[in-house]
Amino acid sequence: MGNGGRPSRSGSSGRPERPMPEDAHARWRLRRIGAAMAAGVAAAAARARAIARRVGEMPAPPGPFRPGFWRSPIRGPWLTSVFGLVLLIGIPVLFLTGALSYAAYNPDLGPLNDKTPGKGLLGFYLFDWPTHPYWLYRLTQGVHVTLGVVLVPVLLGKLWSVIPKLFEWLPVRSFAHGLERLSLLMLVGGVIFEFVTGILNIQLYYVFPGSFYTLHFYGAWVFIAAFIVHVCLKLGRMSRALGSRSLATELRTDLAHTVPEPPVPDGLVPTAPAAPTMTRRGAVGLVGVGSVALLVVTAGQSIGGWLRNTALLAPHNRNPGGGPMDFQINKTAAAVGVNPAHVGPAWRLEVRGRAPTLVITRAQLLAMRRHDALLPIACVEGWSTDDQHWSGLRLTDLAAMAGLPGAGSVLVESVQPAGSFRSVVLRGNQIHDPRSLLALRVNGADLSLDHGYPARIIVPANPGVNNTKWVRRLTFRT
Repeated sequence: MGNGGRPSRSGSSGRPERPMPEDAHARWRLRRIGAAMAAGVAAAAARARAIARRVGEMPAPPGPFRPGFWRSPIRGPWLTSVFGLVLLIGIPVLFLTGALSYAAYNPDLGPLNDKTPGKGLLGFYLFDWPTHPYWLYRLTQGVHVTLGVVLVPVLLGKLWSVIPKLFEWLPVRSFAHGLERLSLLMLVGGVIFEFVTGILNIQLYYVFPGSFYTLHFYGAWVFIAAFIVHVCLKLGRMSRALGSRSLATELRTDLAHTVPEPPVPDGLVPTAPAAPTMTRRGAVGLVGVGSVALLVVTAGQSIGGWLRNTALLAPHNRNPGGGPMDFQINKTAAAVGVNPAHVGPAWRLEVRGRAPTLVITRAQLLAMRRHDALLPIACVEGWSTDDQHWSGLRLTDLAAMAGLPGAGSVLVESVQPAGSFRSVVLRGNQIHDPRSLLALRVNGADLSLDHGYPARIIVPANPGVNNTKWVRRLTFRT
């Protein structure tokens, strides 16, 4: 028992073996454990493969999971790729103009301007939003909204063309296939979410929970990530499909000569096609006519002029009256809780900065030197007004009165008792643009209550909600 109470082991010669060193014993145990784990993993993998084989041998569920369910003879890679090419051009433009809309709110100025908390790296900010040209936001947001509406028929056509893929059996056949399916789920779910929330926002119909800005912002990043993955996976296949047929030939092919595309392994071509009821020319034409029709009833809200009369999809009942005030607003004073008592004779404008706070009546503001600017109002919903003739005090002059002629920003506060944009921050380049005004009059008349009486902000290329109405305080900062 000289080995600490444990009998020594004997070898084949009968002589006692030396005790195994502790580190060697530990390595031996680890090898045993590793071998057991490897055997367990191999057994689990074998069982998984056996289960997959058994599931794969099961017949597909009835209905859309069976290949024979989808019978349209015009479905196939070529038609899918035609719609996909349009979206490949349009969606990056949508994302870019959406990102520019985000930048126009000057999100780095703080939570008053940025309605997407916790955004992290997704909210990177590259440049200060300019004031030149003065119609910049009107253009970028008009393109964003109009293009989003115009692409709806193309999106529906693309989803119709690939819907068999959403029901393919087995849903997941391998790890790589599972990743592709996940990206497809994110792509389809993301694009539907973005288009639906965007269209509801255009109509000022906020039925979704939470803030539109937050939901649309995060939804856009999920969607664009899935879109990039999908393009990387499918671009080569799309290019080959587009090259397999001539667009001019397809546009000349009548119903009698419409035949299915050759079978392909991706399941888009039906295995038991029915007789055609529409040509591929008809499908492309139907989508094209739908997009043109939506362009006609949407674009006028941002282009203006006589086309404004055709903008049937623009938000209605947003015009507070005729005469000098005959241009659109987003929300009335009553809708946000502003009443005449808030802006009556007791109203005063406070101007704060380095100098002592100034408290100014409207009559005193009207007695000061005023300046004019021709500027539109453009909103995130895509609508904009024509240029309106504004009159008021330059923000740069008010900054000088506050003792900060080189002010780097200004906090603008409204008498509005509640609402997301009752306070905003403008940056230095917006303050010092000579067209940036605290407006008191428009089109030769005093502001109406719905247009921001007694004073409102108007800044070139600024989103409409940041042109604060019913201003009560300006706090200039370095």
